Amino acid sequence: MNITNAQQAVDDWIKAHGVRYFNELTNMAQLTEEVGEVARIIARRYGEQSEKESDKSKDLGEELADVLFVVLCLANQTGINLQQSFEKKLEIKTQRDHDRHQNNQKLK
Repeated sequence: MNITNAQQAVDDWIKAHGVRYFNELTNMAQLTEEVGEVARIIARRYGEQSEKESDKSKDLGEELADVLFVVLCLANQTGINLQQSFEKKLEIKTQRDHDRHQNNQKLK
């Protein structure tokens, strides 16, 4: 599934199962909450904090999918073609960062 299809799938889901999109501010708050859940898993599972027993069953993939879902909602409701935007950003990063990363001694 490409990003365009993902945006359409989210829109179809909203129309079939939701009443409407939450407003942009609510979705921004939801995005922040979901990113926080991802951060908690990463910090405890891969960082130096110990993982609580209640966090061990958390699925990182599911939490990342929650982030993606809200990002797709925000793109849909603000009229952003995320496929185009992502392709453009990848091109910019490729041109801007290739030599910088290749020459970064910290990455060797």
